[in-house]
Amino acid sequence: MADTHSHALGESIEMLSGGFDPEDECNLSNAALALRRLANDRNFLGDLLIEQLKQNHREGGHESGYGPQAIVLSPNMGSFFLRANIWPSEDEACFKASGAKTFVYGIPHDHNFSFLTAGYFGPGYLSDYYEYDYESVAGYKGENAGLRFVERSALTEGKLMLYRAHRDVHAQLPPESLSVSLNIMHVDPAKGWYDQYGFDLENDAVTGILNPTSTECFLRCAIGIGTEEALDFAEWVGKAHPSDRMRLASYEARSGLLDKAGRDALWRQAEQSGSIMLAAEAASRRAAL
Repeated sequence: MADTHSHALGESIEMLSGGFDPEDECNLSNAALALRRLANDRNFLGDLLIEQLKQNHREGGHESGYGPQAIVLSPNMGSFFLRANIWPSEDEACFKASGAKTFVYGIPHDHNFSFLTAGYFGPGYLSDYYEYDYESVAGYKGENAGLRFVERSALTEGKLMLYRAHRDVHAQLPPESLSVSLNIMHVDPAKGWYDQYGFDLENDAVTGILNPTSTECFLRCAIGIGTEEALDFAEWVGKAHPSDRMRLASYEARSGLLDKAGRDALWRQAEQSGSIMLAAEAASRRAAL
């Protein structure tokens, strides 16, 4: 029988005081119970939103961490934080104004973190769910992903699901009417270096990396400025950085400073880098020259 007790937000956070570890069965069960009891409180989110609107976000703090879709419900608690997500239907004005991609509809993807989610309000978004073997994928565009279809289902009110990092892939579709989900997000700083991929379902292929970091942006800016120190560092990144994503960013940025012959020579060097992903991307860039 489903637990019918309800907890206020603070009580649910207290239940999670031991942290959130999605790979520990007992810990995961406790987190699922905390999320279910929060979802059973049918008033907390509406009350929170009204209170914030009254205060015009003057107090700041984690309660004011609002975006166009996500509402942050707790600070980073070390291994997790809580948030709510708003899922508009195709009839909503924000959907018509911003388009499906703003809400990640129709973009098949995995996640580089695990999270628990619960349907809180509305019929819930639809998803086509797949699984794949992350370790067998190098991550270059066009690579066969080996996706295995699981099901199509909706995140209905009261339904709990665990999204497993680097295993579950889903393509979300708009709900029939406005919906809201609650999430316990697992936090692991090291996961930022693991790639999140987009997928082409029709061709069962990787379309690219979806989680560029600020480190990549800084690197590209430094290379663009073109100081000797920056270029020396970029050369080291291209040859030896442990992240293939960073190595590719180094080659992409440096290629923008070169003429056609120079770009060809640089990408030829990348083809011999020892990285499957980098070699495949480099071959594609050379073919396009």
